[in-house]
Order: sequence, then C-alpha cells, then structure tokens
Amino acid sequence: MAVIAVAVVVLLALVPVGRGAGERARARTAADAAALAGAAEGEDAAVAMAEANGATLVAWRAVGPEVWVEVTLGDARATAKARRD
Repeated sequence: MAVIAVAVVVLLALVPVGRGAGERARARTAADAAALAGAAEGEDAAVAMAEANGATLVAWRAVGPEVWVEVTLGDARATAKARRD
C-alpha cells in the first residue's frame, strides 16, 4: 500500500512539470509563427499571429534583414528570429 501511495505522490508532482513543458512548447511555436509573420508583414502581423496562438507579443525588433520577437504564454517566455527577403 505504501508503494502505491508513493507512486501517486510522484505522479501528482509530475503534473505541473508536464504542464510547464507543454506551455513552453506552445510559446516556442507562437514565437516562431510571430517571427515569420513579422518578417513578412511587420509588427502588427507579429502581434496578430502571437495572439492567434494564445500568446502575447512582448518585444519586436527589426535589425537589418532579421526580425526578433519575444512572446509570453502563461508562465512561459520564448524568443525567435526570422529573416526578411
């Protein structure tokens, strides 16, 4: 019975870890999409793409042909860059 109790406690402890990993993955996806949209169509497109993916764009900058973005999604934060043609 003690083994089952320990197993339940371990599994319950892993739930937040899994949730955080999923949130970080979604944030990376949102950042990638926002960077590509921002490179193609500008900052407003990056904002819209981040929001469409459930994230908030917190930084956007264009340096030469590269666009850098940073997004937050829940407790996760992600950055990405894309190159303009």
